Amino acid sequence: MQITDLLAQLGGLQSMARELGISEDQAATGAEVLIPAILGGFKRQAQSQPAGIEGLGDMLGRLGGGDLLDQVLAPQPTDVSGGNDVLGQIFGGKDVSRTVAQNAASQSGLDPSLLKKMLPMIAMLVAGFMAKQRDATATAPSSPDGGGLGGLGGLLGSLLAGRAAAGADNTTAPGSAVSGLAGMLDLNGDGNPLDDILRIVGKVVR
Repeated sequence: MQITDLLAQLGGLQSMARELGISEDQAATGAEVLIPAILGGFKRQAQSQPAGIEGLGDMLGRLGGGDLLDQVLAPQPTDVSGGNDVLGQIFGGKDVSRTVAQNAASQSGLDPSLLKKMLPMIAMLVAGFMAKQRDATATAPSSPDGGGLGGLGGLLGSLLAGRAAAGADNTTAPGSAVSGLAGMLDLNGDGNPLDDILRIVGKVVR
Protein backbone atom coordinates (compact mmCIF):
# COMPACT_ATOMS: atom_id res chain seq x y z
CA MET A 1 0.00 0.00 0.00
CA GLN A 2 1.27 3.48 -0.88
CA ILE A 3 2.03 6.05 1.82
CA THR A 4 -0.64 8.37 0.40
CA ASP A 5 -3.23 5.62 0.84
CA LEU A 6 -2.11 5.06 4.43
CA LEU A 7 -2.33 8.77 5.23
CA ALA A 8 -5.78 8.90 3.65
CA GLN A 9 -6.94 5.95 5.76
CA LEU A 10 -5.73 7.75 8.88
CA GLY A 11 -7.69 10.85 7.88
CA GLY A 12 -4.61 13.00 7.34
CA LEU A 13 -5.35 14.05 3.79
CA GLN A 14 -8.97 14.80 4.66
CA SER A 15 -7.92 16.96 7.62
CA MET A 16 -5.43 18.87 5.48
CA ALA A 17 -8.01 19.39 2.72
CA ARG A 18 -10.57 20.70 5.21
CA GLU A 19 -8.09 23.08 6.83
CA LEU A 20 -6.79 24.47 3.53
CA GLY A 21 -10.23 24.67 1.92
CA ILE A 22 -9.38 22.36 -0.98
CA SER A 23 -10.83 19.12 -2.29
CA GLU A 24 -9.58 15.74 -1.12
CA ASP A 25 -8.48 15.05 -4.69
CA GLN A 26 -6.28 18.15 -4.62
CA ALA A 27 -4.84 17.07 -1.26
CA ALA A 28 -4.06 13.61 -2.65
CA THR A 29 -2.44 15.08 -5.76
CA GLY A 30 -0.30 17.40 -3.65
CA ALA A 31 0.76 14.54 -1.41
CA GLU A 32 1.66 12.37 -4.41
CA VAL A 33 4.05 14.95 -5.85
CA LEU A 34 5.57 16.15 -2.56
CA ILE A 35 6.10 12.89 -0.66
CA PRO A 36 8.93 11.51 -2.87
CA ALA A 37 11.20 14.43 -1.96
CA ILE A 38 10.25 14.15 1.73
CA LEU A 39 11.06 10.43 1.80
CA GLY A 40 14.28 11.16 -0.05
CA GLY A 41 15.16 13.68 2.64
CA PHE A 42 14.64 11.12 5.39
CA LYS A 43 16.80 8.66 3.49
CA ARG A 44 19.60 11.23 3.22
CA GLN A 45 19.30 11.93 6.94
CA ALA A 46 19.72 8.26 7.77
CA GLN A 47 22.70 7.98 5.44
CA SER A 48 24.41 11.16 6.62
CA GLN A 49 24.21 10.59 10.39
CA PRO A 50 26.90 8.57 12.16
CA ALA A 51 24.19 6.65 14.00
CA GLY A 52 22.39 5.86 10.75
CA ILE A 53 18.76 4.83 11.11
CA GLU A 54 19.05 5.17 14.90
CA GLY A 55 19.96 8.81 14.42
CA LEU A 56 16.93 9.28 12.20
CA GLY A 57 14.72 7.74 14.89
CA ASP A 58 16.16 10.09 17.50
CA MET A 59 15.62 13.05 15.17
CA LEU A 60 11.95 12.13 14.69
CA GLY A 61 11.53 12.00 18.47
CA ARG A 62 13.15 15.41 18.97
CA LEU A 63 10.97 17.00 16.31
CA GLY A 64 7.75 15.85 17.96
CA GLY A 65 7.38 12.17 17.12
CA GLY A 66 3.86 10.84 16.68
CA ASP A 67 2.39 14.11 17.95
CA LEU A 68 3.20 15.63 14.55
CA LEU A 69 0.61 13.38 12.95
CA ASP A 70 -1.90 14.01 15.75
CA GLN A 71 -1.60 17.78 15.32
CA VAL A 72 -2.69 17.59 11.69
CA LEU A 73 -5.54 15.22 12.54
CA ALA A 74 -6.80 17.46 15.36
CA PRO A 75 -9.82 19.69 14.65
CA GLN A 76 -8.01 22.91 15.56
CA PRO A 77 -5.74 24.73 13.07
CA THR A 78 -2.36 23.06 12.62
CA ASP A 79 0.72 24.77 14.02
CA VAL A 80 3.05 24.09 11.09
CA SER A 81 6.19 25.16 12.95
CA GLY A 82 6.87 21.49 13.64
CA GLY A 83 6.59 20.73 9.95
CA ASN A 84 8.95 23.55 9.08
CA ASP A 85 11.42 22.12 11.59
CA VAL A 86 11.19 18.75 9.86
CA LEU A 87 11.78 20.37 6.47
CA GLY A 88 14.72 22.31 7.83
CA GLN A 89 16.32 19.08 9.01
CA ILE A 90 15.77 17.03 5.86
CA PHE A 91 16.21 19.75 3.21
CA GLY A 92 18.69 22.02 4.96
CA GLY A 93 17.16 25.31 3.83
CA LYS A 94 14.11 27.18 2.57
CA ASP A 95 15.52 27.31 -0.97
CA VAL A 96 15.11 23.55 -1.27
CA SER A 97 11.54 23.68 0.03
CA ARG A 98 10.68 26.41 -2.48
CA THR A 99 12.21 24.42 -5.33
CA VAL A 100 10.31 21.29 -4.29
CA ALA A 101 7.02 23.23 -4.29
CA GLN A 102 7.74 24.99 -7.58
CA ASN A 103 8.67 21.82 -9.42
CA ALA A 104 5.67 20.00 -7.94
CA ALA A 105 3.43 22.83 -9.12
CA SER A 106 4.74 22.66 -12.67
CA GLN A 107 3.88 18.97 -12.88
CA SER A 108 0.67 18.77 -10.87
CA GLY A 109 -1.10 21.91 -12.00
CA LEU A 110 -1.62 23.00 -8.38
CA ASP A 111 -0.73 26.53 -7.34
CA PRO A 112 2.80 26.88 -5.89
CA SER A 113 1.48 28.88 -2.95
CA LEU A 114 -0.90 26.02 -2.10
CA LEU A 115 1.88 23.44 -2.29
CA LYS A 116 4.04 25.59 0.00
CA LYS A 117 1.23 25.45 2.58
CA MET A 118 0.83 21.71 2.10
CA LEU A 119 4.54 20.88 2.35
CA PRO A 120 5.01 21.32 6.14
CA MET A 121 1.69 19.60 6.85
CA ILE A 122 2.61 16.61 4.70
CA ALA A 123 6.04 16.52 6.34
CA MET A 124 4.29 16.33 9.71
CA LEU A 125 2.00 13.55 8.51
CA VAL A 126 4.87 11.45 7.15
CA ALA A 127 7.22 12.08 10.08
CA GLY A 128 4.49 11.45 12.64
CA PHE A 129 3.40 8.26 10.89
CA MET A 130 6.98 6.96 10.81
CA ALA A 131 7.50 7.84 14.48
CA LYS A 132 4.31 6.04 15.51
CA GLN A 133 5.30 2.96 13.55
CA ARG A 134 8.75 3.04 15.12
CA ASP A 135 7.28 3.26 18.62
CA ALA A 136 4.82 0.45 17.90
CA THR A 137 7.62 -1.80 16.65
CA ALA A 138 9.76 -0.97 19.67
CA THR A 139 7.06 -2.12 22.10
CA ALA A 140 5.91 -5.16 20.13
CA PRO A 141 6.83 -8.37 22.02
CA SER A 142 7.27 -10.27 18.78
CA SER A 143 9.54 -7.69 17.19
CA PRO A 144 12.27 -9.73 15.44
CA ASP A 145 14.87 -7.01 15.75
CA GLY A 146 14.23 -6.38 19.44
CA GLY A 147 13.40 -2.74 18.94
CA GLY A 148 12.15 -0.02 16.68
CA LEU A 149 15.40 0.96 14.97
CA GLY A 150 15.54 -1.89 12.52
CA GLY A 151 11.81 -1.57 12.16
CA LEU A 152 12.17 2.09 11.18
CA GLY A 153 14.77 1.18 8.58
CA GLY A 154 12.47 -1.45 7.15
CA LEU A 155 9.57 0.99 7.12
CA LEU A 156 11.54 3.69 5.31
CA GLY A 157 12.81 1.14 2.82
CA SER A 158 9.31 -0.14 2.10
CA LEU A 159 7.93 3.39 1.69
CA LEU A 160 10.71 4.30 -0.74
CA ALA A 161 10.19 1.04 -2.62
CA GLY A 162 6.48 1.75 -2.79
CA ARG A 163 7.08 5.18 -4.28
CA ALA A 164 9.51 3.71 -6.83
CA ALA A 165 6.96 1.06 -7.79
CA ALA A 166 4.27 3.69 -8.17
CA GLY A 167 6.53 5.70 -10.47
CA ALA A 168 7.28 2.60 -12.55
CA ASP A 169 3.59 1.80 -12.85
CA ASN A 170 2.90 5.32 -14.10
CA THR A 171 5.76 5.71 -16.56
CA THR A 172 3.50 5.20 -19.57
CA ALA A 173 0.48 7.05 -18.24
CA PRO A 174 0.05 10.23 -20.31
CA GLY A 175 -0.12 13.35 -18.18
CA SER A 176 0.83 11.51 -14.99
CA ALA A 177 1.90 14.13 -12.45
CA VAL A 178 3.81 11.61 -10.37
CA SER A 179 5.78 10.07 -13.21
CA GLY A 180 6.40 13.48 -14.75
CA LEU A 181 7.79 14.90 -11.53
CA ALA A 182 9.95 11.84 -10.91
CA GLY A 183 11.30 11.98 -14.44
CA MET A 184 12.19 15.64 -14.14
CA LEU A 185 13.71 15.59 -10.69
CA ASP A 186 15.49 12.23 -10.64
CA LEU A 187 17.95 13.40 -13.28
CA ASN A 188 20.62 10.78 -12.60
CA GLY A 189 18.18 7.87 -12.38
CA ASP A 190 19.23 6.79 -8.89
CA GLY A 191 15.69 6.76 -7.51
CA ASN A 192 16.24 9.70 -5.18
CA PRO A 193 14.91 12.98 -6.63
CA LEU A 194 16.15 15.00 -3.64
CA ASP A 195 19.76 14.67 -4.84
CA ASP A 196 18.81 16.46 -8.03
CA ILE A 197 16.70 19.09 -6.25
CA LEU A 198 19.70 19.93 -4.10
CA ARG A 199 21.84 20.33 -7.20
CA ILE A 200 19.26 22.63 -8.76
CA VAL A 201 19.46 25.06 -5.82
CA GLY A 202 23.20 24.61 -5.34
CA LYS A 203 22.97 22.99 -1.90
CA VAL A 204 25.24 20.26 -0.61
CA VAL A 205 24.10 18.01 2.23
CA ARG A 206 26.96 16.32 4.03
